[in-house]
Amino acid sequence: MTRSLRQRLTDASASASKADRALASYMLAELATVPFETAASLAEKVSVSEPTVGRFCRTLGYSSFKDLKAHLRKDMSDQPWLIGDRLADLQARHNAGEDQLVRGLELEMAALVAVYEIAHSPAWAVVVRRLATAKAVFATGFQTERGMAQIFVNQLQYLRDGVELLDLAGGNFAQVLARDDTDAALVIFEARRYSRLARDLAAAAKAVGVPVTLITDPYCDWGHDVADEIFVVPTEFNLFWESTAQMASLANLLVNGVFMELGPEVEDRMNRIAELYGQFTGHVGSAATRRHRNKTNT
Repeated sequence: MTRSLRQRLTDASASASKADRALASYMLAELATVPFETAASLAEKVSVSEPTVGRFCRTLGYSSFKDLKAHLRKDMSDQPWLIGDRLADLQARHNAGEDQLVRGLELEMAALVAVYEIAHSPAWAVVVRRLATAKAVFATGFQTERGMAQIFVNQLQYLRDGVELLDLAGGNFAQVLARDDTDAALVIFEARRYSRLARDLAAAAKAVGVPVTLITDPYCDWGHDVADEIFVVPTEFNLFWESTAQMASLANLLVNGVFMELGPEVEDRMNRIAELYGQFTGHVGSAATRRHRNKTNT
């Protein structure tokens, strides 16, 4: 078989079948324990029938769950959450003279192509128009993805009014969930291990009629249930830890799309914001900065 079990499970995690997504998600998260499961025990843990497990294995290209486990032994060291095994594997390949960075570069280049392909999808055009025209735009990320949401918001604020970063300060997300109208957009950046907040916020926003765009990795099996659009970004580049760098590339493309949607008129706002930044903060070498430095030296 040319693809590893993990690759096949990743593809299956985007399946239209809820049972397939549940099985794929569980097995991706628990690959270390899968060899010790039976079809019956796995079915019980995922709340599906034992025949469903067998059918799922055949869908992946294996004759049975036993056959799947046999193939799993061959690529066990590539499981992303077995940190000790993953580090040992990387070190062994490095000591054997394999250039891991070259392979990582190849994977990142392929991922960037995939991100640009997303930017040509019908869903992309819908999201760009919404981000350009909605009365309010909210973005958020939890854990390490929060910084990505902050950058996205800061860039989008240069282009239009009504853009806000959601945080936990109020404890209720009322800005988006208690609005008087649903003319808004919510963008969530999330990668595993997923914050429960991301899933619950997306579900609550969708329930009140606020469209949700989820930017996530290939392992998210719950996104299709709570988001209007889900943009899946590759995150594995032959490194010790998954990288969300391509999420940033996708965010930049979204900002660029909004810029193109708004047209030349956006320049007036950008100039005004630049003037305000110069007035209150300034850049290195600017007149305002030089005046401040002169005052402190006198």
